[in-house]
Amino acid sequence: MKAIGVIPSRYNSTRFPGKPLFVINGKTLLERVWRRAKKSRLLDEIIIATDDQRIFETAKRFNAKIFMTSKNCKSGTDRLAEVAKKTGKKYDIFINIQGDEPLISPLLIDNLIKELKKNKETSVVTAVYPLKNKKEILSPNVVKTVLDKKGFALYFSRYPIPYNRDKKKARYYKHIGIYGYRKDFLIKFSAMAQTGLEKTEQLEQLRILENGFKIKTILSKTDSLGVDVPQDIKKIQWMLS
Repeated sequence: MKAIGVIPSRYNSTRFPGKPLFVINGKTLLERVWRRAKKSRLLDEIIIATDDQRIFETAKRFNAKIFMTSKNCKSGTDRLAEVAKKTGKKYDIFINIQGDEPLISPLLIDNLIKELKKNKETSVVTAVYPLKNKKEILSPNVVKTVLDKKGFALYFSRYPIPYNRDKKKARYYKHIGIYGYRKDFLIKFSAMAQTGLEKTEQLEQLRILENGFKIKTILSKTDSLGVDVPQDIKKIQWMLS
């Protein structure tokens, strides 16, 4: 089974326009994500999927492979699905690598691939990380995940779930937004209509659960640190220093 890593990249981020091309310590955010992904041992290919010429030209300069997608793609998942449709039977596994996480773990990428190769019943896999910081638990910007005993996601929410009614010790998991898909399921998922809970929480993965499919999770050994707004750049610079 062959696996491809796809980094969806768009220029017009609402909270941080031009984010992929922002330079951090001499390299663009996009290049830093790409270089981290290149350290994966199990990816057979890595490409950047974009509809923006500025991103295309920048990626060419650091010798990345680029796939120009339609401007009609509404999400990174749609860009992934377009790549899946146009690459035919070349790849079996597609890893959606967020373009705003310059410290993404190559080991985490490999563990997603291992899960899909090992368990044929798994169609989609993502990652979680133990969450203990109260501020993050309460933050709507940090997505929480509730799991069953086998590690499948029961629900994702911006709300602090589970609700700790009696103030006892509770486990919280932060959702890390990296996904691994089997090709057929990726295309099926992209074709599904948006669902009610998805629109309410503004969380695309809820579409999968609302349609009766399962999402397997694996426990990441490291937390994720993404760039959502310009203020996040300082954290990344500190981590890279």
